[in-house]
Amino acid sequence: MKRHIRTIVLLAIAALLLALFLRQANLREVWAEIRNGRVDLVALAVAVTLLTYVLRALRWQYLLGAIGPTHFRTALRATIIGFALNFLTGRVGEVVRPYLLARDEHLSATSAFATIILERLLDLAAVLVLFAVFVLAFDPGQSPVDPGLFRQIRSGGVTAGAMGLAALVVLFVLAGHPERAARVALGVERVLPARLADSFSRVVHMFVNGLGAVRQPRRLAITFVLSLPLWLSIGLGIFLVTRAFHIEMPFLGAFVVMTVLVVGVAIPTPAAIGGFEYFYQFGVTKFYAAPVDRATAAALVLHAVSFLPVTLIGIIFMAREGMSLGRVRRLAAQAGEEQEGTQ
Repeated sequence: MKRHIRTIVLLAIAALLLALFLRQANLREVWAEIRNGRVDLVALAVAVTLLTYVLRALRWQYLLGAIGPTHFRTALRATIIGFALNFLTGRVGEVVRPYLLARDEHLSATSAFATIILERLLDLAAVLVLFAVFVLAFDPGQSPVDPGLFRQIRSGGVTAGAMGLAALVVLFVLAGHPERAARVALGVERVLPARLADSFSRVVHMFVNGLGAVRQPRRLAITFVLSLPLWLSIGLGIFLVTRAFHIEMPFLGAFVVMTVLVVGVAIPTPAAIGGFEYFYQFGVTKFYAAPVDRATAAALVLHAVSFLPVTLIGIIFMAREGMSLGRVRRLAAQAGEEQEGTQ
């Protein structure tokens, strides 16, 4: 029952965001803008977007080196399947991705899952660094953006950065001092039934092991450095699609659009529908005075470029492995059980 209620709520949020996205658009003009877009730049954006998954797999493989050796091919296949599942089914891919890799490479699924959390923190740090570059270079006087809105966005970025840094510090402390995590686990165990307490203790141990990269400053630093070209390539894809629709935005402008898109994609609507489109439209219209119909067309195409190619490739990979959506759900459930210590 709770699952159905959650689905209804998310669909309602997606419908609301789509209504906001389309409220001022003329669909006939939007279609005309799509037909007038530059196909060469859109095609180049598809290639750049696919490159981002190669960079993700390389970064993940290096991060996983703290818990065991992996093969790039396995990391890339698991990455593509995971992101395809995120588009098709929601956040299931975030669980299935580390599970598939752990199964094929004979690693702890929980430790592999912990690296996904660390990836997200590194992603946040990289996005905020690029956003800071934009803030330092951006001149509000040369843009139609409201100064008050710009101050709010800048303050929000600072707040998010502080929260991400705090979370990274907490993970660093727990991973660098496993005895502290053990004390936390011991305190929790005292109020849990014996069997559940034992499972929880094992999960804490495997999770801290998965954060082993934090105990290696050089590995952590290199992983963060690898995050920068990854997000620069994402920004390049945004820039190419934006320019394909004749919206005058400098490359640095992609950093602010990328930052607001991160907020939109974080809203867990099905396939990021609504949030992606609305926040892209918001970024290019508020900061670069893009016409609404043109921004709407660019948002729709960018969403397709960002998700459809990797989803099609992911479906091919899943078909080769005999994976149906039903099997995916069973894998997700099994992965969840292993993360609860029932391996």
